[in-house]
Amino acid sequence: MGGGWCGTLATRFNAVNSLQKLSASLWAICNPLQSPGQTRSTRRRWLRQASPVNDSAPDLIRDHTILSVVTGSRAYGLATGDSDVDRRGVYAAPAPLFWRFTKPPTHLEGPLPEQFSWELERFCQLALAANPTVLECLWSPLAEKVTPVGEELLAVRSAFLSRHVHRTFLRYAEAQFRKLEGDLRNGGAPRWKHVMHMLRLLVSGLHCVRHGEPRVDVGDLRDRLLAVRRGEVAWDEIETWRAALTTDLDTAADRSPLPPEPDRAKIEELLISVRRRSVD
Repeated sequence: MGGGWCGTLATRFNAVNSLQKLSASLWAICNPLQSPGQTRSTRRRWLRQASPVNDSAPDLIRDHTILSVVTGSRAYGLATGDSDVDRRGVYAAPAPLFWRFTKPPTHLEGPLPEQFSWELERFCQLALAANPTVLECLWSPLAEKVTPVGEELLAVRSAFLSRHVHRTFLRYAEAQFRKLEGDLRNGGAPRWKHVMHMLRLLVSGLHCVRHGEPRVDVGDLRDRLLAVRRGEVAWDEIETWRAALTTDLDTAADRSPLPPEPDRAKIEELLISVRRRSVD
């Protein structure tokens, strides 16, 4: 009896531990400050653990993508000679696929290198939560594919925005800054590419809070940001810039044109409409 109790306890512990690992992996997938190499490794591990097996999955990207954009350094105006082409997309799985025990996957990787896509409902959930990585897809200046349904999604993109942007953008940047400070305390050099993206994210968040939409292209700051990436800017100067952006972001939040909450009803209306049309 004692052995059975211990076995049950061990099983529960392992289950909780697995859930914690999956949660950490999902957070990393949506972390806008993670390096491409880390992101690829995290995605592969997460997809092996969490994506349901579904015979229709290979066709979802090919046949049901409604929006595909280029993000990353090329969209930011920060591309260099060795920059990858990072693609992000949204696919709308047909409603009948949700009637099965095995649901369509919430996200897929590929088929192109550096390509990652979300199912429409999952994408909307993340965007309503003001996830920076997802929001920038809706404002990328480099769209490769936009279907009529994709046009509908872009037409309501402002409905995703709210003053929660202040909290989420700042939280991502502050989490990265703490990691970078830890590198310095341990005698190592900060990962300068991460430093650059921390500052870029604060610039984008500040613009969104002030003007009501994210700023993806930061090409006018290219020279300064790339100097940070090359490690040519003193840490004191970086700290001063970060502190100024953070203060401005906090100040702007009180008089932001953004609504307190996103328009969930409008987004849900679009989602229901897309699902219904996929049955007809």
